[in-house]
Amino acid sequence: MSKVYLIGAGPGDEELLTLKGKRILEKCSAVLYDRLANDSLLKYLNEKCKIYYCGKEPGCHYKTQEEINDMLVKLAQEGNTVCRIKGGDPYVFGRGGEEALRLEDEKIEFEVIPGITSAIAVLNYAGIPVTHRGISQSFHVFTGQSAEKLDVNWKSVAELTGTLIFLMGLKNINAIANSLIANNKDSECPCAVIMSGTTSNQKKIVGTLSNICSKAAVSGLKSPCIIVVGGVVGLSEKLNWYERKPLFGKNICITRSKEQSIEISEKLLDLGAQVTPINSIEIVDTSIKLTDYIEKISLYNYMVFTSVNAVNLFFKYLKESEFDIRKIGGEFCAIGPATAQALRDRGIIPLIIAKQFVSESLLTELKRYVKPCDKILIPGSKNARAYLGEELKKLHCSVDEVPIYEIEEGTLQNEGTFDNVDIVIFTSPSTVKNMISMVGINRIREKECIAIGPITGAELYKNDIKYSICDEYSSDGIIKNLLQLKGEKND
Repeated sequence: MSKVYLIGAGPGDEELLTLKGKRILEKCSAVLYDRLANDSLLKYLNEKCKIYYCGKEPGCHYKTQEEINDMLVKLAQEGNTVCRIKGGDPYVFGRGGEEALRLEDEKIEFEVIPGITSAIAVLNYAGIPVTHRGISQSFHVFTGQSAEKLDVNWKSVAELTGTLIFLMGLKNINAIANSLIANNKDSECPCAVIMSGTTSNQKKIVGTLSNICSKAAVSGLKSPCIIVVGGVVGLSEKLNWYERKPLFGKNICITRSKEQSIEISEKLLDLGAQVTPINSIEIVDTSIKLTDYIEKISLYNYMVFTSVNAVNLFFKYLKESEFDIRKIGGEFCAIGPATAQALRDRGIIPLIIAKQFVSESLLTELKRYVKPCDKILIPGSKNARAYLGEELKKLHCSVDEVPIYEIEEGTLQNEGTFDNVDIVIFTSPSTVKNMISMVGINRIREKECIAIGPITGAELYKNDIKYSICDEYSSDGIIKNLLQLKGEKND
């Protein structure tokens, strides 16, 4: 049965989406979103979901509101579960009411999922509480997008003692400030403008009603912006927790597959970065090819894993095949700390862990243990280097290399997603090749690039892309590298 959900996505930080919003996104079959909704929310969609970008740039609307209403109706009538993702809250100057009324007129079932409004969240991230004991006991929210045309009783607004908040008001900041001062609001009343709050582009200027316009004119601010007037602005430096985070202001692109991006994304978000996932690789499960080897699995002396993907798909196959893991008699080997941890998560302590995240290092460790005629299973990627297997065969080992997955190029949902990225993290040669195909080599050269391991670095070098390299090939190693880079730039 078709249904439309109007989902408030919050003001920008992807983690300000509600749990209910996330749950509904996971089951929808069609989604409409615009520029005020973080592209990262698309990672919650299922593979078959149809995605429509509505644009809504100021002065350059890709689709009019009426066209969006028509799309919602059409998709619902086609039998879809439709999600309309809206920045902030659907009913706080978001025109959600218009969409809901149209759906009601068409007798289409709908539901509204509230979102965290930017009027509160953006101020919070800028260190400004909307209310504070002894300073402001109320707050008042206005649309500033068409302040000159609105029938605003400026005399009444100027007399309010609470916090005044104007959403989307940058182009009318002169009209707002002048109207308040003309109606006897103290010209020295604290005032702030916050651009792109809760994101890596967040920028804030602080002043008074008398000078905020001149400050805004030279600041380089652009929409979306929130204007806040009131004594609570004076707390912005003391309560400025977000901008103090070590990676604040950095938009970091993770190029791994969707499943692999979760751990590092969460760590980066905790450090104040904005994360832009571009899943440049998609993992195609071909673990069914293990069928020809499963009966002799107890005969292998060593099982060698060169990626987390290999570990995950190997054990997924065993589980689906109802294979008794106790029949495995050989030792487990891992190429690096992340792969080793994936084994530990399954209660297996690997005998051998490469000191560096390269096949050469793993081979060095294996040579300390393997003997001629040892049987070795290497379940891995069809796209992997042939080096390890070939070198083990030179040691007269019996080696079975089973391609249990393939790597394909991912899909770029929104061409503009990459524009705001500052740093790109590459985790394999495949991510380099695919990102070049997806976004273009010149756009990548404009960014700061980080490679995990020398093999990935070599692919960047081959394409004349400047990069730094992680000494430690793990998510923690990436973070150390990022913090070091930012520290060097701040010195």
